[in-house]
Amino acid sequence: MAEEINKPAFRSSASITVSKKKSSWPSVPRWIPTSTDHIIAAEKRLLSLVKTPYVQEKVNIGSGAPVSKVRWFSYSSNEPRFINTVTFGSKEGSPTLVMIHGYAASQGFFFKNFDYLANHFQVIAIDLLGWGGSSRPDFKCKSTEEAEDWFVDSFEEWRKAKNLSNFILLGHSLGGYIASKYALKHPVHVQHLILVGPAGFSSESDIRFKWLSRFRETWKGSIMYHLWEYNFTPQKLVRGLGPWGSNLVRKYTTGRFRPRYSPEIVLTEEQNRLLTDYAYHTSAAKASGELCLKYIFSFGAMTRKPLLNSAFEWKVPTTFIYGTEDWMNYEGAQEACKKWWSHVKLSGFPRLAILSSLKIEMDSIQPCRMLVGDLSHLTLLLIPYPKAWN
Repeated sequence: MAEEINKPAFRSSASITVSKKKSSWPSVPRWIPTSTDHIIAAEKRLLSLVKTPYVQEKVNIGSGAPVSKVRWFSYSSNEPRFINTVTFGSKEGSPTLVMIHGYAASQGFFFKNFDYLANHFQVIAIDLLGWGGSSRPDFKCKSTEEAEDWFVDSFEEWRKAKNLSNFILLGHSLGGYIASKYALKHPVHVQHLILVGPAGFSSESDIRFKWLSRFRETWKGSIMYHLWEYNFTPQKLVRGLGPWGSNLVRKYTTGRFRPRYSPEIVLTEEQNRLLTDYAYHTSAAKASGELCLKYIFSFGAMTRKPLLNSAFEWKVPTTFIYGTEDWMNYEGAQEACKKWWSHVKLSGFPRLAILSSLKIEMDSIQPCRMLVGDLSHLTLLLIPYPKAWN
């Protein structure tokens, strides 16, 4: 099911226009004023800032992966599930770049990147299962392995439905962790892996995080630890505030995307308004994928199964991208590079890029310069223009 956004410069033979079904949500006022329809509408308003034409579609991934023990839906239902997908117009023959968002985000958070990337790639961005405008099945996972399968297997079903192979896979934060797990399980489909501030390359054994053990011994740390183990997510707080939850999201977006070390405005007033609206609806909707939090991450957001432990299983050329203000520490990636180089002899595998202002998906690289090559041998760098270039 696809819907083509009315921008005449781009037409897709694979896209079709469908009539929208009325939401099954009640029309009467409710405590949490959102729904899937609200999410898609907020997404369209946010992506109206993007000049490149695109197609939005809900890709049917069925009701469960045949190779997985994890079912992506309530056990009493065989309802098919969908991955919300946007595909941007590109030049014929452009390589395919698939983008996976991070925790507490959705594909719309890349909105400031889409125009530039679409000049070089066929850009496809998705909402992971249980996030954004994708289906939000009941989260039945009870272990780290099941939580990983939830995302990896549903992504593989999406890939098969889209008939993709030999694509460049980019993941940010949690999306970097999931992209890495996917590349480990299905390396034949990934031409190059780009990890932007990825989760998974640090662990509780890291000496920099020893302070967490001491913090947990304090009364504040004890409360936060128990909330973590209870799987209390930030989105639950937004839902608990009901119609006032949008005020909390607005405070977050206004503060988060205000540059600390630069006088330049990261978001315009209109961009902030549209992003806040989008972030509220994606956060306030039914809890689903967000509940992976305590299964993939231990207290303090260190992954329970660090990717460093998979060094000798790595088969895909990889690029790391970090910012100097990135909250993910790049030293874990440096350690990974050393381990990989000890047993892999492949040009361009892996690369480590440290950028001056790359912090998250959408708030750091506009305008930007891209160094593009054959990504099986070269690296992709998203670098802000120095003022001298203007």
